[in-house]
Amino acid sequence: MLKLDVTSQDADGTARVARLISDELRPRDVLLLTGELGAGKTTFTKALCAALGITDVVTSPTFTLVHEYVGGRLSVVHSDLYRLERTGELDDLGLEEARRRGAVLVVEWGDLVPGAFDDALVVTFAHAGGDLRNITLTWRGSGWEARFVRLADRLRTGVGS
Repeated sequence: MLKLDVTSQDADGTARVARLISDELRPRDVLLLTGELGAGKTTFTKALCAALGITDVVTSPTFTLVHEYVGGRLSVVHSDLYRLERTGELDDLGLEEARRRGAVLVVEWGDLVPGAFDDALVVTFAHAGGDLRNITLTWRGSGWEARFVRLADRLRTGVGS
């Protein structure tokens, strides 16, 4: 499996990564965002939604667990699993229903439910000092394999690694 490491200099760099990923998104895709608190997961999601043409204010769903954004090229269901108390609660969030309707799922703290999403682009954020962020991209399942190679090429030329 391929892996791509990108260094983002600031929030604008993270937004560039989100924009490039948005070009590859299809209905029913899943993005799993992982990383420490404050590492850039919500900043990334705001930029991703903007790149898709969503004009709603995008906020972290930390306490509500799920926000849905429509009105762009694709609808986005943004969830935050940090406060999920048990794996069974995942079914109650309606993420699979939203996915069946064609929504892109953006799941913060998706690593807390290993195996729940077998076909996904995994975006891991890590603090690298100051505004710097290390962003690592991998995938699982077959849905991203070909797109990942194309995305990696675009990210290498569009952001730097």
